[in-house]
Amino acid sequence: MSTAEKLLRIGELSRRVGVPVESLRAWERRYGLLSPSRTPGGFRLYGEDDVARVLAMRANVELGLSAGEAARLALAEDDAAATPVPAREASDLADALDRFDEARAQAVLDRLLAALTLDVVLRDVLVPYLRELGERWARGDATVAQEHFASNLLHGRLMALARSWDLGTGPRAVLACAEGELHDLPLVCFGLALRARGWRVSYLGADTPVASLVEAARTLEPEAVVVSGTIAGSLDGVLPRLREVALHAPLYLAGAAATEDAARRAHGELLGEDVVAAAERLSRRRG
Repeated sequence: MSTAEKLLRIGELSRRVGVPVESLRAWERRYGLLSPSRTPGGFRLYGEDDVARVLAMRANVELGLSAGEAARLALAEDDAAATPVPAREASDLADALDRFDEARAQAVLDRLLAALTLDVVLRDVLVPYLRELGERWARGDATVAQEHFASNLLHGRLMALARSWDLGTGPRAVLACAEGELHDLPLVCFGLALRARGWRVSYLGADTPVASLVEAARTLEPEAVVVSGTIAGSLDGVLPRLREVALHAPLYLAGAAATEDAARRAHGELLGEDVVAAAERLSRRRG
């Protein structure tokens, strides 16, 4: 554990990861999930490696794994960012989707979600696949039917994982695509990564009018409103109007269309395109 990193008491760790203190103590005692250092007075202090393992275990539990299996996988990963993705499984998923083979695609997703943390599946499999699919479609190497089939299958699967993501006691984020933006899968992926870090998600979806964002910000008083755009320039037309959203809640821009200049013009902040990194960045900023 680096001496330069910020160390957390167990209550701070609990708030950071959205897991009750009692559960953290049980996971440490039963599974050795946490490796705290101790102060001269005997207080336990937890570091970023502990945060990563708890988030990995929580994600595995939410996927339906037993606590023991979830802990085993979290400990085996050590660092989710370094976990290799089975290239054959990612390739199989792409092939199944291209061939309109729903049963096979669902089976590959089952294997990926059972073997890896949700962060890894999102960052290293699904988001790269979606980016590549969009590029193939633009080049004419993927048909409209293939793009629609893959998007609808993945959207259904991810939204099933998102059930009840507005419940709990953590901070609340309102997520929406900008007006005219119809590609919401990256935003769904971001919401799942945010949920894995203890946030509650209020999801407004694709092509959300600015007036609806303002209404949600006023009503829900969220800790963050995140607006996504995927195509360069797609946010430009709404930036001045997004300033009203920023009057009611902290505003963040995300997706490939989001830039530092766009965030500044909207009186918001930039989260960027990497959904997992953006979720972690938002959580750290709030902490």
